[in-house]
Amino acid sequence: MQRGLIWAGTALVAAGAAVLGVFALREGAAISLSANLVSLTLGWGSFLQALLHLKASASAGSSHGLLLIVGSTLWIGGWILTASGGQRRSRPLAVPSPAYGMPLFPPLARYRDFYWGTLAAYGGGFLLAELILVLVETLLANGVRWGGLRSHRSVELSPVTAFLAALAMASAVAFSAGFVGAARARRLSMPEATIGLFYLGLPLPLLLTALTLNPDLQPLFGNVFHEVIYLASLIGRPELGFWLVFFGLLLMMTLGITTGFVATSTGKIDLRAGFELFVARRHVSVFRPRLLLGTLAVLLFGVIPPLLIYFILRSAEQAVEKTRIRALGISDPLQASEALHLGQLKQQSPTSVMMALSVGGVGVGVMALIIVMSVMSGFEVDLQQKILGTNAHAMVFKYSDEFEEYPRVMQVASRVRGVTGVTPFILNEVMISSEQNVSGVIVKGIDPKTVGDVTDLPKNILPGGSLDGLVRPAEIVKATWGKDKTGVFDAKTEGKLDDRPALGKHFPTPDPIIGESKQVGGGPTLPGIVLGRELAGALKVFVGDRITLISPLGGELGPQGPMPKSKAFKVAGIFYSGMYEYDSKFVYIRLDEAQRFFGVKGATGVELKVADVDDARRIAKAVLEALDGYPYRTKDWGEMNRNLFSALRLEKLVMSIILSIIVIVAAGLIVATVIMLVLEKRREIAVLKALGVPDGGIVKIFLAEGLQIGVAGGLLGLISGLAWCFFIEKIGIKLDPEVYYIPSLPVKVEPFQTAIPVVIAILVTYLASIYPALKASQVEPVEGLKAE
Repeated sequence: MQRGLIWAGTALVAAGAAVLGVFALREGAAISLSANLVSLTLGWGSFLQALLHLKASASAGSSHGLLLIVGSTLWIGGWILTASGGQRRSRPLAVPSPAYGMPLFPPLARYRDFYWGTLAAYGGGFLLAELILVLVETLLANGVRWGGLRSHRSVELSPVTAFLAALAMASAVAFSAGFVGAARARRLSMPEATIGLFYLGLPLPLLLTALTLNPDLQPLFGNVFHEVIYLASLIGRPELGFWLVFFGLLLMMTLGITTGFVATSTGKIDLRAGFELFVARRHVSVFRPRLLLGTLAVLLFGVIPPLLIYFILRSAEQAVEKTRIRALGISDPLQASEALHLGQLKQQSPTSVMMALSVGGVGVGVMALIIVMSVMSGFEVDLQQKILGTNAHAMVFKYSDEFEEYPRVMQVASRVRGVTGVTPFILNEVMISSEQNVSGVIVKGIDPKTVGDVTDLPKNILPGGSLDGLVRPAEIVKATWGKDKTGVFDAKTEGKLDDRPALGKHFPTPDPIIGESKQVGGGPTLPGIVLGRELAGALKVFVGDRITLISPLGGELGPQGPMPKSKAFKVAGIFYSGMYEYDSKFVYIRLDEAQRFFGVKGATGVELKVADVDDARRIAKAVLEALDGYPYRTKDWGEMNRNLFSALRLEKLVMSIILSIIVIVAAGLIVATVIMLVLEKRREIAVLKALGVPDGGIVKIFLAEGLQIGVAGGLLGLISGLAWCFFIEKIGIKLDPEVYYIPSLPVKVEPFQTAIPVVIAILVTYLASIYPALKASQVEPVEGLKAE
């Protein structure tokens, strides 16, 4: 190998790339060239196509043609030099050695530099895994049907469930491909894996990324990958989802490659690991009670207090032991020397200290991931409950301004499996005014009899009001303030309706947001209206007060156009949903009152409540199919609040990735620890190999040692993370409800989400142990026993 030619070729390649870049910028072809530059590394055809694209994009009388010629020549010449420098030249033998003509060393005799079968297994298996993921997820999300008309059966899963099922199948295929490829070559075969993944694994994620970034490609491939793109968009950045799945499948193939290499290193499949596990347990005593309890104490109570107590107790113990040995040495110096030697043997070695640090590092990473993900899930669940408590799970609309047949649509939708409640509604924007203030609001016409089947509005009505006031406005009782012993109602008791005063004609103390109500004289019976708590506070009104709705349009025509339309209402109740956006902008009136006020005969749409909120999208599609599609359309809660929940999921994902760096740092400690074990145990490794243990057996031993560290750290992190979540949930971290609308930090521990950090820790430690294990397998018996 001629390094000079390689360096010269690399320099020419860089110079050519710089010249071509200058040419592209001057000709304004840099943006249009980006797609070709991405596929540049896939072959020379892409490079030639890029050159032709540059030539075509250049203007007719351009003076930059010389840059194109020079840059192309430097680029091509640089690669020729690099390829020439990479060739090895065989050196002629001066005098044959005494071993000339003898059989070659067996590992070298069966070595081959490239396996086409392994390349096909790696590349083809990975591409097959990607295609299975896309096809199975699309089929399961859209529904798989079989049987005749009478014995019709179907399987249709929610997008998340369909993705998990497809991911499990694709992971199994990727693992099998890695196992078969490594078993075929009986080595890791990194060149074959790199080429296979590069040429067969990258095109699909690159295509999906291009679909999301380039709208012009949507008509060509959008229908094929619609479900996949929709699922990836749930985290806000679809391209991030594509590449996470790609690296997940790559991880599964890596596990398959290492497993196939270890299991077939002897020439046949051997999955037994009892002997290797026994040796690994003797090498590293990770599951010692003192080590585990000490690490757990550090995770639960912090670093300083446990270590401070440990050093105090350890120092006292050593002082007592030295005093005992000194007293023993006065009478018997030999026994004192033996006792001193035993004490030195009990001291921890540097490897043991690094092992403890590695276990603690993995535990800290797992604990941090569990706590952060649980807290963010708590915020997400709390927000989801508030949104779904105020809004429906799905809605049915019509491509028309007139929706008079909504009763029939409600009957059809209620018969669809999974729908548990239906109610009509009218939605419009108006102005609302009181004697104190004016505000813009969204008025919603509802059916008081059925709205409770879909939303939590009846449960959110504060004491003193009721939805019955919308049906019987004459029974609305004016609220008054007075002294009472039933308790104090203020903002700090939000969310605890059972602790508030019972319904009645008066309250113990004024509401801090709304203030005190003012008695007004009687008058004609007005229709009822329900306001949000923040809106009532801004308008300074309470139950029984009069307000006015003003619509800019809908009135009679005047000299200057349509006149505003207004109507008076009486406050029948005040609701508190816990969301400032809803409490300050929404008002509710009876459906027929909204029809008369806005001059419509039907409804804006029909709201639906489903049994499984995660399956709302599929149920909404089933409702649309039952209505025969057009002119109707449906929307589920995920689609209506996609930006909000996508931002939350993306934030949780990014936080998880950032906190995973702690585990990666711990993996570096594991690499150092296992390498130190290899250096300490070279003699033992040589003895084992001399006794006939194959290279795969040595790899099993050190992989098991690294896995012990990962399992111990993962379990300790799981216990400490759950303990901290329990502490936060029961003891609570108080928040200001006026700012956050929740009294304390929410925590939601999900089993699947909690298991992910432990699995990540074990996988990272497994991957970190591969390199030291391979180095250990390369120790030759002669080298290890040379000093004996």
